[in-house]
Amino acid sequence: MKKPSVTPIEKEVVLNEEDFIISKTDLKSRILYGNQIFIQMSGYSEDEILGQPHNILRHPDMPRCAFKVLYDHIQNGKEWFGFVKNLRKDGGYYWVFANISPTYDNNGNMIGYYSVRRKPREGFKSIIEPLYKTLLNIESSEGMEGSLKAVEDLLEKHNMTFNEVMLKIQKGIINEL
Repeated sequence: MKKPSVTPIEKEVVLNEEDFIISKTDLKSRILYGNQIFIQMSGYSEDEILGQPHNILRHPDMPRCAFKVLYDHIQNGKEWFGFVKNLRKDGGYYWVFANISPTYDNNGNMIGYYSVRRKPREGFKSIIEPLYKTLLNIESSEGMEGSLKAVEDLLEKHNMTFNEVMLKIQKGIINEL
């Protein structure tokens, strides 16, 4: 396995094209499992990260409304796709394109969440970073309700669901919002 590349000025760690980050959490989003690349990218040891809430990796550049949309999807039994900027233990960060879905026991009861993340396509930042910055600004002045309304308006403008917009950005079909 190749080591991820680090841009020292910005402290960004870039996921390799062939890498997939996998983790499982319980219903309270406490980390139950993380594959080796997850542990490596987080900068934590396995002992340090298992049992911790997944938001230990939440970067301050991420708008809260992104996680509200995520949890609304997965708590309603739907999968979620999106771009996430994660915070590393050392203060660095890494971007992922995430797919998160609920997991169930043999009786059909939701027991947790399963996430598979990969390297986002080149050029996604020119779309996602300004969007997230706008949403953060809205959150600071109008609260989460304001940023959720901005997301709703954006989806209505494009006549797509959240997942459709995110998947089309990842595929390079949408190049601006």
